[in-house]
Amino acid sequence: MTALLTRSSGDGVRPGGDAVRPPTDREATLLGTPMPADRLRGWIVTITLVVIGGFLRLQNLGFPTDKGAPVFDEKHYVPQAWQMLRNGGYEDNYGYELVVHPPVAKQLIAIGEWLFGYNGWGWRFTAAIAGALIILLVVRIARRLTRSTLLGGIAGVLVICDGVLHLQSRTAMLDIYIAVFVLAAFGCLLLDREQVRGRLAEAVREGWVNETPFGPRLGFRWWRFGAGVLLGITTGVKWSGMYYVIAFGLLCVAFDVAARRAAGVARPWVGMLRRDLLPGIWAIGVVAVLVYLSTWWAWFASETATDRHLVEIDGMASGPFGFVPEALRSLVGYTFNVLDFHSGLSTPDGDPHPWESKPWTWPMGLRPMLYYYESGTSATGCGQAECVRATMLIGTPAMWWLALPVLAWGAWRSIFRADWRYAAVLVAYLAGLLPWFVNLDRQMYFFYATPLAPFLILGLTLVLGQILGRSGVGFERRGTGLLVVALYVGLVVANFAWLWPVLNGDSITTEHWQSELWLPSWR
Repeated sequence: MTALLTRSSGDGVRPGGDAVRPPTDREATLLGTPMPADRLRGWIVTITLVVIGGFLRLQNLGFPTDKGAPVFDEKHYVPQAWQMLRNGGYEDNYGYELVVHPPVAKQLIAIGEWLFGYNGWGWRFTAAIAGALIILLVVRIARRLTRSTLLGGIAGVLVICDGVLHLQSRTAMLDIYIAVFVLAAFGCLLLDREQVRGRLAEAVREGWVNETPFGPRLGFRWWRFGAGVLLGITTGVKWSGMYYVIAFGLLCVAFDVAARRAAGVARPWVGMLRRDLLPGIWAIGVVAVLVYLSTWWAWFASETATDRHLVEIDGMASGPFGFVPEALRSLVGYTFNVLDFHSGLSTPDGDPHPWESKPWTWPMGLRPMLYYYESGTSATGCGQAECVRATMLIGTPAMWWLALPVLAWGAWRSIFRADWRYAAVLVAYLAGLLPWFVNLDRQMYFFYATPLAPFLILGLTLVLGQILGRSGVGFERRGTGLLVVALYVGLVVANFAWLWPVLNGDSITTEHWQSELWLPSWR
């Protein structure tokens, strides 16, 4: 494998004198374009952007509060996290009993409360850390997809300047944790793809790739296993994580078939079914389920957690599942109770929630959400008698309003140019969007779209890479592309700066507040 990755000198000889055989076309197809050589610079860019973005997310993190209490839907999760901190990882407040999501994100919120106390800093700290990790992951994933440190850095700037990711990183809700774990799982799949192709390239080089018509076995795939672990944790944040388990499992199948075909395997589909499918189901599916169940460790270990003894209390008949432990059956019953709650959370006719939205509005952020609002003398600081302080979840229009063209272009590139990079990003984006169309009567809100934001940015980065052009193109073409990309990034930064007051609750005049509300649907 080392020989494949070693660059030869002009006479085809290593500096040490050993001859280097250049990779064949098939090997080169499997290995693809090598990663850029500026590894140190790549990490300097990454760390710099994470520090900048982390600072912006952490500044004045304790504001706003509702007279010291959480705001908006923080009111659900912050007290539950505090219960977990008190009880050792589980909720038990039967008087409140609005425990409608798995425990992982609330346990992470509890870590911040343990560090800083029951205050805005405490309950938002780990969300801010998750937001900073998203910057790191997007930079590294974009760099790997584009083979460009410049484009990786541009992707990081776009993440910093996205209003959705910024505000969700400063709010003690659950969706930012879905975004970070899904993105990490996506990164693991990309690394698994490269590992598989590297192993197949070695088999091609050594001449045993076609010892059978199904191709070689590929050994244990740690990155695929890591993706399964992360998807299990994602589902432990919200059950919508299961959609990513399905989508990423299918994506892994497509990667495996394409890799075997590129290696010249005679029967790539059958080879995938015989060599990769069952291990893939184990790594992506079974491991995810096992990890998800393990996220309930505190619930299983407790005696007083919500519905912990549901089977005994309700006298639920065991039936054909009597062999299943009572604790596990109680968890299943608890889960169905919560699913029944969610399915019944429908929009009353003629009386919708004032900030409800449907999934067809999410790609362009047509119906944002107001998290906090105060006006009058209590919001002083704008230099006038009447001021406004508000935080509103708005996707930066310079990015979100391009979502549909980016999706259309990505679909075209995937279908007609077989560009796997666009296809992968498209699958991840749609896994977070399409399932919400199944039950449109259910109440839904724009913050459900948080996991879409990193993949929108990755799609935008791929488009910007095409506009920029390859480094080998003519100076005029490259210069024009660089100018267009720079102007666009500048527009995004300026747009984010304009939205800054309503993303952070700064005191502004009522006129300024009105000027921030660009569309009638934003009001």
